[in-house]
Amino acid sequence: AAVFLGGMEFRRWEESLPAGGGDAALEEREEIKQVALTFDDGPSGACTEALLDGLRERNVKATFFVIGMYAEQYPDIIRRMAQEGHVIGNHTYHHVQLSRLSDQQAQEELEMTNELIEDITGQQPIFARPPFGSWNKKKEFPADLIPVLWNVDPLDWKTYQTDTVVSRIMNNVEDGDIILLHDSYPTSVEAALRTIDMLREEGYVFVTVDELMFG
Repeated sequence: AAVFLGGMEFRRWEESLPAGGGDAALEEREEIKQVALTFDDGPSGACTEALLDGLRERNVKATFFVIGMYAEQYPDIIRRMAQEGHVIGNHTYHHVQLSRLSDQQAQEELEMTNELIEDITGQQPIFARPPFGSWNKKKEFPADLIPVLWNVDPLDWKTYQTDTVVSRIMNNVEDGDIILLHDSYPTSVEAALRTIDMLREEGYVFVTVDELMFG
């Protein structure tokens, strides 16, 4: 599978190559397995900060697709996400199914959330995850946002069982996958942190969505 390194990281890696060792280092780099952890439906006043604590302890950066009305309620959590190097994406303002809205309504849902996140962090999101993975694919995605879906969905919002969520991820994950979780449930937070520890033992490196998609 392809390996993606951010520009600065790639330059540091390239500069660290020993003389004549480029081929061996490249082979080693190509063996790296990458995965992106993504979290929907937050921020949650009850769970998100515990997740951020666990990610910081493990030095893992994730991608959060936040709901505008909750971001407005918990701006300090959004600010912390940005300060700690996580990517913040748009998950609409009211968690609505975009394909059921008019073009104008869909645009408003996304623009309201983009503006809110920019007001809080100083940065405008470039990624969005349509709730339920549903939007009108025959049209351009609204608000100049890049839609991001997922490869692995453990249905953590249905089971509320940490062991089940972890098992579903571990049994299905592959190099280059985007994992869908939610930062709204304690069981999901625990599952995410256990999954990080287990996947690291299998040689996985955790990246954000932009790193996975664009390098």
